Amino acid sequence: MYTVGIDMVEIERIHHCMRHDGFCRRILGEEEYRQLEKRGMPAQSVAASFCAKEAFSKAMGTGIRGFSFSEVQLLRLPNGKPYLSFTGRAKAMVQPTGLEFAVSITHTKQYAAAVVVASREVEA
Repeated sequence: MYTVGIDMVEIERIHHCMRHDGFCRRILGEEEYRQLEKRGMPAQSVAASFCAKEAFSKAMGTGIRGFSFSEVQLLRLPNGKPYLSFTGRAKAMVQPTGLEFAVSITHTKQYAAAVVVASREVEA
């Protein structure tokens, strides 16, 4: 069984939001913030993180309810592969479902997008 969520955002919209105090701290988890800060907090990467959180909520079928954006983190392995990590209420929401998540992100000069696939083995 699997479900899919997708989201796309204009990078300029996120760049504009980043000018407001606390925006990045509000939507990014601690480790996610650290990883992006090391890379200079590029707007396209913040936009991709934003999209991943929206896509996650769509794959879950819940919308942005019961958890905060900062509790769903788009992190990267040393080789650059993205993955989702959960804390707080998001983690409590995900754990009992048995779902595993795969994420793919991309961006152009204007847009960032993310696709999240939630999957679980179904017993026959």
